[in-house]
Formats: sequence, C-alpha cells, structure tokens
Amino acid sequence: MQSDISCLRKARAGRASSWDTTGRNADAWVIPAGETQVLADINGPGLITHIWMTQRNHYRDCLLKITWDNAAHPSVLVPLGDFFGLGHAIVNSYQSQLFTASTRWNNQFEMGCALNCYAPMPFRERAVVELINESSEDHRQYFYVDYELVDEMPQERGYFHAEFRRANPFGGWGHEILVNRPEANIVNTERQAWEDNYVILETQGRGHYIGCTLSVTNFQGPWWGEGDDMIWVDGYKWPPDLHGTGSEDYLNQAWGMQRNAFLRNGSSIYEEDTDGYQTSYVLHLENPVRFQKEVKVTIEHGHGNHLANEMASVAYWYAATPTKPIEPPPVAQRQPVPRDNQGNWLHDAVNQAPGRAVPVNQEMQAMKKRWAERQA
Repeated sequence: MQSDISCLRKARAGRASSWDTTGRNADAWVIPAGETQVLADINGPGLITHIWMTQRNHYRDCLLKITWDNAAHPSVLVPLGDFFGLGHAIVNSYQSQLFTASTRWNNQFEMGCALNCYAPMPFRERAVVELINESSEDHRQYFYVDYELVDEMPQERGYFHAEFRRANPFGGWGHEILVNRPEANIVNTERQAWEDNYVILETQGRGHYIGCTLSVTNFQGPWWGEGDDMIWVDGYKWPPDLHGTGSEDYLNQAWGMQRNAFLRNGSSIYEEDTDGYQTSYVLHLENPVRFQKEVKVTIEHGHGNHLANEMASVAYWYAATPTKPIEPPPVAQRQPVPRDNQGNWLHDAVNQAPGRAVPVNQEMQAMKKRWAERQA
C-alpha cells in the first residue's frame, strides 16, 4: 500500500461526510430507529480510500452496508463495530494495517469511539455506502467516506467484501472438558473437519482472502484455543491446502494471546481486560489466499471442536465480481452475552444463534465418559 504513495496519477479526490450544510456545528446525522441512511453514493470509476466513523453506541445494532456497481445485493454487510475489528459491542484503542480505533473508554461496552478503515475499495460504476439502524433508538453518526475518481479502473482490481458470522454457542461436543487435556485430543480429519470446524468464510468465484477478525466469549476459561486453522482452496481435498497448528498460531502469536495489537495480527480486545471477551485479528496482506473457484476458511474451536463458547467473525476478501455475503443474524441474536455482578454468564435464548451441533462419534463418547470418571 505504501508503494503507491509515490505514484503520480490522474485522479480527483472527493469526500462524502456528515458536515452541517447550514454552516453550523451540528455535524452528525441522526438515523431514526429501524431506518437506513445512504452515507455516500459515488459514481465511478473510483476508489474508496478511507472511511472514518464515530458514534456513542449501537455497535452490534447498526449494519454497515456497501454495494458495488449497481449490484442487486451488497458486498459488505457487517455490524458496525465488528467491521472495524471490535467485537462484543466493546470499544478499545488499537491499530492494525487496515483498521484502527481510538477511545477514552477502553474495554467498555457501548461508548464513544473513532473507527477507521484504510482498505482500498475499487469500483467501476458506482459505490453506495449505507448504515442500517436496527436498534430501537435513534442513532447519531459522524462519518467521512474519502474517495478518488479515475478515468479507468484496471480489470485486475478486485471488489472489497466483508461478512459477519456468529455461533452462540458453538456446538462443541465436550465443553466440560478443559482445553489441552488428553480427553480433548481426538482425531479430527478429512470430512469430519470439513463439516465440523467453525466457518469463517465460504464463498464461490475468483478472488483472494485477506484475513479476519475473530471474537470469542470464553464461557469455560482459562483458554479458548488449540484449534487448527484449515483452509480449502477450490474444493475439498485432504489435507487442505493450508493446515495450521493452533488458534494463536493462525493469529501469528504463541503461548496463547497477548495484550498487543500489531499491524498484521494481534488483539483489539484482550480477555484479561474484559473478564472473558476476546477479539483478535490476522491480515494476510503479503500472503493472501488466492482462489479461482471457491474458498472455505475454517478453524477448530478447541481441538477437535470440543468447546461451546460464543464465536463471531468477520472475513475480508477481494473478488472479481460483486458477491453476496451471508445475511447476519437478526439484531437480537447479535447482542453480546452479558455477565451478572458475580461473574456468571447470562445465557438468554433470545440472543442465541446456535451453531451446528458437532455429531458425537464413538471416540468423543469415550472421551466424555473418561472425563466424567476422572472428575467423580
């Protein structure tokens, strides 16, 4: 990205923003409950170069929606906070290569926060950026959408995409078994892994996957990892094209996650600061996963998918044509899982979006029995 800064090219800069057109200082737009507001409608060809947004709340209630070239569907449809790398409706200050956030209220729910995205977003005909307010309250939003217009967009430039997924809870087969215990060390290979792993992205067409944000609400503690990443390119095979060695390893860390946020990997929210809420990210900027027909990006939740924590993710990728992301869960099922004053998790069926239950095979049954006997 920095290599482009010295290139002199014919382009015209522009901005759509929430500035007060009366000349006064009421520079925020108010989006009524249940309504959608167009933030930017830009005729191309062009490139969105930067998005800045700030607001006091509604990080899971509002959806950021971006549609390219008059497509019948958006290519970005993600809760506001999660799109910028902050899960659970928690705000925190952090920096990555593509996203940053800054707040006075670190590690708190639903407080004011500045959000930035620097991912380049090319388009050829039109770009429409919208915010959908699915809360029961009016939403107050400040924003910039910076862009540049060009005479022609090269064909090799792909369209930016992002989608949100959630499993609350993930359907693990043995959540009572602690991480890294022998009873969790089952065989998870071939079609079992293909079917059972948590799915970060599954899409068809041609493009390249550039990374994800992964949020976990850790019901079990003290560690939610040990799940291998497995990425299949252009169809099923065993082993997959990319097979990793553990959750923190895929996130380019080791020995668990640490309290840091680097340009290409780290944690925007660290569970030791939030009593169980974690959001981590990894960006494949030098090593994108390129696909010609399809890609399936997955990770085990606990080794062999034995855990049943809450899992949410945002996948980021570029595609040759505007592609429809999956629909996010309804607003009630996107809300964070709360805790009471004693630290107990409050599991409310209204805000659950259960993932697929992992089928329990004979080895899993034996391990569950062995664990129960050890605890007796």
